[in-house]
Amino acid sequence: MKTRDWFTDWFNTPYYHILYKDRNDDEAQLFMKHITTFLNLPKKTHILDLPCGRGRHSVFLNSLGYKVTGGDLAANSIKLAKKFENKTLNFKVQDMRVPFNSKYDAVFNLFTSFGYFKDDKEDILILNNIKQSLKKDGFFVFDFLNAEKVKLNIVAEEIKVVNSITFKIKREIKNGFILKHISFFADGKNHSYTEQVKYLDRDKMTTFFEKVGFNITNVFGDYNLNAYEAKTSDRLILIAK
Repeated sequence: MKTRDWFTDWFNTPYYHILYKDRNDDEAQLFMKHITTFLNLPKKTHILDLPCGRGRHSVFLNSLGYKVTGGDLAANSIKLAKKFENKTLNFKVQDMRVPFNSKYDAVFNLFTSFGYFKDDKEDILILNNIKQSLKKDGFFVFDFLNAEKVKLNIVAEEIKVVNSITFKIKREIKNGFILKHISFFADGKNHSYTEQVKYLDRDKMTTFFEKVGFNITNVFGDYNLNAYEAKTSDRLILIAK
């Protein structure tokens, strides 16, 4: 039975992790090395990785010497992530819309893990929760797709075969959302899910950040921390305090 939140259903299925199993971990790890070096984070830093999925990036940040807490709404993912826990790495089920109980030196929201909700108020609520969870002089790292480049280069249809499952993917921008329709046959059943991420460009995100009192200190356009260019950059990376 599906819930009202598409991400709760999709992220809790094994098929989500099958489809995206070949994501570039090397690129992601290089980004985390770059950003922690740029921010000059001391090793005693406590980082909140939110949402953390199955914890692969939390584990890597912890391997760099940081204390890390990973939070995610998907209980199945947290159950798997908990296998990696140690004295300086822990995981918990956390809805970003619910206030956090702890204070952190830095909060990382990575790899387009924002803009899931129809109502802007929920997105702003999440940002406010993050703002309130930061210690004085703490950093917020926000990594999102570059909506303007996506609009110019959207691939309308695609087929991916992973683990003998044929995923049929259709993309469109509609009603303020970037939509990714995914259909496939697996385990004797037809399945269909739609990922929806709000079309949030730099101006819209700046407005959101200002509403909760964030001051954007840096804007980057890729994981090598090059300058942001609206039409050509792969990412929209904001650093705020």
